[in-house]
Amino acid sequence: MAMQSVEFPIDFKFHIGTLANDFTATDASGNTIAFVRQKIFKFFDEVQIFTDSSKSQLLYTIKANKWIDFSATYSFYDAQGNIIGSVARKGWTSIWKARYDIFDETKHLSYHIREDNPWTKVGDSFFSEIPLIGIFTGYVFNPSYSVIDNSGNKIARLKKQASFFGRKFSVEKSKQFVEVDTDRILLSLMMMILLERRRG
Repeated sequence: MAMQSVEFPIDFKFHIGTLANDFTATDASGNTIAFVRQKIFKFFDEVQIFTDSSKSQLLYTIKANKWIDFSATYSFYDAQGNIIGSVARKGWTSIWKARYDIFDETKHLSYHIREDNPWTKVGDSFFSEIPLIGIFTGYVFNPSYSVIDNSGNKIARLKKQASFFGRKFSVEKSKQFVEVDTDRILLSLMMMILLERRRG
């Protein structure tokens, strides 16, 4: 699969001033590994992952199983339409602290994503509404999310980076994991950050 041999850390940078909700993912050497585009004006969430911003080569598609994403499952499909895994938001338990589960293509639960400190997101949302002061929240409040295996080991971490528009995120590898799972983990984090940014 396309993202198995990427070099960590991976950076996500959202594009400002576009109608679509999209971002570019680059590896530690600055090479583009994916261009992520969320389709707008659709009843069901659909995200397309291309090799780069030219959108000439589709790598993956992510599709939701229901209209409202409160407890939806998001399935990953490769360019040939084969399902390769999914990520599910944990409904009510994610109201306060974001929780997601990652499954492989056989629906086996493989990893979990957990928000590290929900108070950071609360501070970000609260202070962003204050005139003048709110424009600087991107430098102060930077939530992070840990990827945990079934043994409780933290294997990766996604963190919002300090920036004026709050549009930069970085994924660091904490522990070795099975290389074949890299695609599912990155796709899960890509979908999660789109959802969490929507929630504020």
